[in-house]
Amino acid sequence: MAQLTPYERVMKFFKREPVDVMPFFSGMGMVLRPAIKKLGYKFPSVHRNAEKLAWSGIESARMFKLDSVVIPYDMCWESEALGNEISLYEDSEDTLYPTIPTKKWVTMDDVKITRDDIDHLMDRYPMNLIPQAIKIVKKEAPELALGAWQLGPFTQCGQTIELDKVLKGVFKEKAKVEDILDQFTEMIANNGKALLAAGADYITLREPGVAADLLSPKTFKEMIKPRLTRILKAWNAPKVLHICGSTDPLIEMMWEIVKDSGAQAVSVDIKNNLLESRKKLGNDAIIVGNFDVFKLPCAEETTVEMAVEGIKTNIDGLVDAVWPGCDLWPDIKDENMRVIEQTARTYKMGPTPAVGRIDGGSSRPKVGPEKSLI
Repeated sequence: MAQLTPYERVMKFFKREPVDVMPFFSGMGMVLRPAIKKLGYKFPSVHRNAEKLAWSGIESARMFKLDSVVIPYDMCWESEALGNEISLYEDSEDTLYPTIPTKKWVTMDDVKITRDDIDHLMDRYPMNLIPQAIKIVKKEAPELALGAWQLGPFTQCGQTIELDKVLKGVFKEKAKVEDILDQFTEMIANNGKALLAAGADYITLREPGVAADLLSPKTFKEMIKPRLTRILKAWNAPKVLHICGSTDPLIEMMWEIVKDSGAQAVSVDIKNNLLESRKKLGNDAIIVGNFDVFKLPCAEETTVEMAVEGIKTNIDGLVDAVWPGCDLWPDIKDENMRVIEQTARTYKMGPTPAVGRIDGGSSRPKVGPEKSLI
C-alpha cells in the first residue's frame, strides 16, 4: 500500500503532489507515553534535554507509524528564556506539562523586550536546546518529516503576562498592546528562521489565543491578521497556520493569511465545522485538523470502534490529511492509537479535495454548484 517514506509523503503533500495514502502527521506536539516508557524516561525529563526531546519524538512516531516528529512539546520555552521561572513537576508521575507559576511582568507597563531579546533569544537557555534536538532527529530519523512550531504573538504575549490582562488591554490600552505584539512578531519570525536553519522541514504558527470565542473577528482582522501574515512571510519553508477554539467566523481570513504569506495550509480544532469550512474555502485550500486529541485516543469510555468512527468522521469532513486538532495527549490507549493510524491510511483511498493520489489518480473531488461533496 505505502510507496513513500513518511518524509517523502509529507513533503509531496505540501507541494500538492499526489501521495500514496492519507498523511497522518501534525505541526503540534506528538509525544506519547508508551514511547517514553519504552525509552525508560520520565515525562518531566523530556522537556529540557535535547537528546531526550529528540528520541521521545522519534520513538513516538516510529512506534505508532506517524509521519512526523514535532518538537518541542510545551509552550514555556520563550517565556523561560525571557526570564520567567517554570515548573517541570519533576517529582510527579502524572502527565503534567511545564507551567509558569508566577510571571515577572504583571501589567502591560512592566513589559520590557530588548533588541537582544528579539535578535538572540535562540542563543539562550532553553531555546538553544531545540536546534540541538532538531539536528539529532535529522541524523537519527531521516525517514521521518520533522516539524517545528512557534506560538503567535498574541498567545506568546499571554505566556509572559496573564492572558486576561492582554485581553483587557486590547480595549483599554490598544496602542501599547500593538507595540508589544510588534516586538513579539519580530522575535517569533527570527526564532522560526533559526528552527528552519537547524533542519526543521516545515513549521506551524500556532495562535490559540485569538479564536472567535476570545476576540471578535473585527479585532482579529485589524490586530492579529497583519502580524500573522508578516511572521509567515518571513519563513522560507512549508508552513501551516493553526488556530484553536472557534474558527468558523475566521476561516476565510485564515486562508487569506495563508495565501498572502505563501503558506500551505490551515489547521483547526474540534470547534470548527469542517464541511462548512470546505464550502467557504473551496477545493484549492489545504485544510487539516479537527480530530479530538483526548476523546479518540485517550478517553477511557472510547472503544476501538468509536475511535475508528471518529477518524472516519474527520476524513468525511474533507480534510486533506489526518492531523490532530491540538497537541496529542500523551496518555493514549495503544489499541486506539494504532487503529486511528490504520483507519487514516485505509479509509477512502482516493484523492482529497486539494491533494491527489499516486494510484488513485490526481483528479480531485469538486466542491461547488455542479458537484457537491456535502
